[in-house]
Amino acid sequence: MARIEVKTIFKHPVKGFTPQVCEGVELRQDFGMVGDRAFAFMFTDTGNPQPQTPWLPKQYLAVQNDWAGLAKLRCSYHPQRQELELSLGETLGIVESVTTQEGRDRLSQFVTDYLQTLTPSSTARHPQATPVRLIGTATGDTRYPDRDRGQISLLSQGTLDEIAAKVGQSQIDARRFRPNFVVDGLAPWGEFDWAGRHLQLGTATIEVLTPIGRCLNIDVNPDTGDRDLSLLSQLPIHFGHAQTGVIARIVEGGCVQCGDTLL
Repeated sequence: MARIEVKTIFKHPVKGFTPQVCEGVELRQDFGMVGDRAFAFMFTDTGNPQPQTPWLPKQYLAVQNDWAGLAKLRCSYHPQRQELELSLGETLGIVESVTTQEGRDRLSQFVTDYLQTLTPSSTARHPQATPVRLIGTATGDTRYPDRDRGQISLLSQGTLDEIAAKVGQSQIDARRFRPNFVVDGLAPWGEFDWAGRHLQLGTATIEVLTPIGRCLNIDVNPDTGDRDLSLLSQLPIHFGHAQTGVIARIVEGGCVQCGDTLL
């Protein structure tokens, strides 16, 4: 049997923003990946944003799915310094502490100003570029994933390669699908066969739940923010469905490194 291993690990510090590549991460039981979607920018006209604001659905938050141009905004979190870094190219950016109100206010204003330059999608749940405020804490105990239960996502490189071949591309950037883990050594769509199984991922145990139904987010170029590939409409044409990757829950916590085997 072919060796299946972790090729790339993505952590999304801010819900709906770009990911950062990690060499290793911690998974917690019934929580998910520590530091993934730990922060979000909440529209102030939808409630009272506070650091400890609990999980919220997307219509409360500024997310790439509604504002494709957010893909151009590079995002990194530095846990040792407890600083969030946002940048546009090499000329415009901000690095601020998330532990001080002043730092959080400056980060919030930076995103608020940037949203004014963007055009929302036609299906945006909150199409008004009203002010936003940073929610989430530096301690990693807040999470704003697509679902209110802590879960992770996995995607096969073989699936990405198969999609690329069918749509006439040399490769498809995994970031379009916003996975936590890209795994290598698996046949295209082989991850679908894991549904209902328990697997060893690093030192953690996961239960694979179901394939992931996709949205317009996969059409967005993760570098430019342009909708430059009609992947959502092409997936059903070529494969009969619009699903890629799988969702899994953490049965037993542990650590995962790039190169770890999936058993």
